[in-house]
Amino acid sequence: MGAWDDIIGQTDAVELLTDASRNPQAMTHAWLITGPPGSGRSNLAYAFAKALLSRVPGGDEHTDQQVDARTHPDLTSLSTSKVIISIDEVRHLVTGASYAPSVGRYRVLVVEDADRMAERTSNVLLKALEEPPERTVWILCAPSEADLIPTIRSRVRSVRLRVPDVTEVAALLQRRDGVDAETAERAARHAQNHIGMAHRLATDETARQRRDETLRVALTVRTVSDAVVGAATLLELAGSDASAYTEQRDAEEREHALRSLGIEPGKPVPPALRAQIRGLEEEQKRRATRSLRDGIDRILVDLQSVYRDIALLQFGIDDTIINRELLPHLRQSAESSSQASTMATLDAIATARHRIEGNVAPALALEAMLVAAQR
Repeated sequence: MGAWDDIIGQTDAVELLTDASRNPQAMTHAWLITGPPGSGRSNLAYAFAKALLSRVPGGDEHTDQQVDARTHPDLTSLSTSKVIISIDEVRHLVTGASYAPSVGRYRVLVVEDADRMAERTSNVLLKALEEPPERTVWILCAPSEADLIPTIRSRVRSVRLRVPDVTEVAALLQRRDGVDAETAERAARHAQNHIGMAHRLATDETARQRRDETLRVALTVRTVSDAVVGAATLLELAGSDASAYTEQRDAEEREHALRSLGIEPGKPVPPALRAQIRGLEEEQKRRATRSLRDGIDRILVDLQSVYRDIALLQFGIDDTIINRELLPHLRQSAESSSQASTMATLDAIATARHRIEGNVAPALALEAMLVAAQR
């Protein structure tokens, strides 16, 4: 299996980066991969890393496995489940960038969420980009170039991605995850072509059930009291989704930390080592906060898909409906409401997403959104 096999719908980007990995004249020390959520930014970044670190032209399986496991000695990656990337994390990354590659042609540093850096943190990275060590390659990922400060944008080469279509995402799910064609198509469509979310919907029955419940809540809001109850239900669904995503990872991290500190399972943590465990727990709490926020945003994106479908039906378009399984309910809603009210509801959902991103209490933002939808 080649480094680029899981990259779908990005022919131009793959050709550009393949050429750069083979031709020093086409290579530069810093790259910025941009594209909408779900377009495969990080997948492309690590495929590029495989090509740069490969010991033979065309790639080798051992290097690919090391990159997939993030254990290659010449690869350093930074991703975050928190709201922002801390300045200490970037300082640590910059320090590692000064080392010469140990086994490969390059030392590669991947920053998956470069848009989550504050300006002060970005300036730490900027200094490393201004004076790049020889044979060091930075690969940054962000939704758009505008998410980074201008001085960083001026020092990177940009690669823009598009969102793959439903058939491309479904084909990837069938080939990579072994799901049947019907499940793959439905997951790709419900995820609105978001590769990561499509994978989750295709392989996790519980995730599909939570999505179905979200849409049921949205379509049964009739009064203000329904909106208040519905907001609480949506918040609970988002919490369940976030917990399912983080609980297993948290347990594995704690077990690994205890093992690395020499503490046997079930034994109390010695006082001298409690600070390390507390640090891990605090990090996990910060990640849980971000995960909950992301879970709420996924719910709102699903709700947007419902009212988008209703709006399309009101305009006489029915060939690009996302939630085809709900078509009778969607038609009923389209007939019982006006185009203006549907567009107002879409505006309310967008406002709720903006408010939650700005740290407004999620319950209040969801209640206001559902009240607006009911009206």
